[in-house]
Amino acid sequence: MASQPGFVGLADAATPDRPDAPAGGVGPPPAMARGALAARSVGLVAALVVLAVMCAVSLAVGTRHIGLGGVWSALGHDDGSENAYIVRELRVPRTILGVLVGLGLGLAGTVMQALTRNPLADPGLLGVETGASMAVVLAFFLLGVTTPAGYVWFALAGAAAASLLVYTLGSAGRSATPERMVLAGSAVSAAINSFVAAILLIHGRTFDQYRFWVVGSLAGRGFPLVWQLGPIIVVGAVLALGLGRALNALALGEETGRALGVRAGAIRWSGGVAVVLLSGTATAIAGPIGFVGLAVPHFARLITGPDNRWVLAYSAVLAPVLVLIADVAGRVIVAPGELEVGIIMAFIGAPVLIVLCRRRRVVQL
Repeated sequence: MASQPGFVGLADAATPDRPDAPAGGVGPPPAMARGALAARSVGLVAALVVLAVMCAVSLAVGTRHIGLGGVWSALGHDDGSENAYIVRELRVPRTILGVLVGLGLGLAGTVMQALTRNPLADPGLLGVETGASMAVVLAFFLLGVTTPAGYVWFALAGAAAASLLVYTLGSAGRSATPERMVLAGSAVSAAINSFVAAILLIHGRTFDQYRFWVVGSLAGRGFPLVWQLGPIIVVGAVLALGLGRALNALALGEETGRALGVRAGAIRWSGGVAVVLLSGTATAIAGPIGFVGLAVPHFARLITGPDNRWVLAYSAVLAPVLVLIADVAGRVIVAPGELEVGIIMAFIGAPVLIVLCRRRRVVQL
C-alpha cells in the first residue's frame, strides 16, 4: 500500500531510498541529510520557544490577570502580596505539572503507537487509565482518601498493576504480539470499568469525589506533587527517548530487528515500563486526559516523518504546549469560573484529529 504524505508508516523509514533509512540501507546524499537535520533541529528549537511562551502565558493569565512584569517581580521576590502568592504558590506548580503531564502523555502515546504499530493507540491501550481509575475509586471508597497527594500513589500503583496484567495475558503461551496486547488491553479495561461503575452506583459519596478527578484537572495541585512525581516522569522520559533507534528497527519486523541486533522482548518490556511510568504518573497527577497521547505523535510525524527518534523529541515538546493551551483556555473561556483541562482537551482534540484523519490517510504503522 502506498503511503500518503504526512502520516507515513514506520516501515517506510526502513527503505533504502528514504533519508531516514537505518544502518544497512543506502543513505541519502550528504547535502540532503544535512538539510533534513537542520530543518528538524530548527523546528525543534521553534517548538521549545513556543513552549516557553506558553509557560509565561500560563503564569500571567487566569481569573486575576497579572502582567509579565508582575510575574517576573513575583518570581524574583516574595513581597507577601496577593499577586506573589498567586504566581508562586498556585500558577508556578500548576504550570510545571502541566508540562510534566504533557511530557508524560505525549511520549507514552508515541511509544505505544510504535510498539503496537497502531496509529490509534494511546496510553489507555495498556489499561493504564482504567487501572488508575480503579485504584482511585478504591482509595475513595475504602480509605476515605480525598486529597491529590493522598490518592496519587494509589493511581500510580493501579496503573502499573493493570499494565502488568495486560502484558501477562497478552504474552501467555506465546510472544506478546501487538494484536494480542490490544485485545488483552481491551478486555482488562472493560472488566475494570464494570467494577468501577458498580462501586460508583452503590456509593454516592465516592461518585461525588471521583467525578472531580475523572474529568482531568491541574487545579489544586501544588509543589508536593512536583517533588514527589516529577522525578518519575523524568526517568520515564529518559527511558522513552532512548528507545527511538530500537523502535525504528522493530518497525521492520522482529526478524529484521533481530538481524540488526535489537531484542524485541527487551524493547517491549522497556517500552511498557516507560509507558507505565509516564502515563501512569500523568494520570495520577491530573486524572485521565484524552487525545494528547493519541494526536500529538501524528502532529510530530507531519513535521519529522517516521523516524521515531525525532517523533519522540517533538512529542516531548508539543504535548506540553497542547496541555498548557488547554489549561489556559479553560481559565479564560468561563472566567471568573474555570473549565477543567480534560474538558477543553476533548473540545480541541476531537475536531483536530477528525480533520487530520480526513486530510491525511492514516496507514498502519
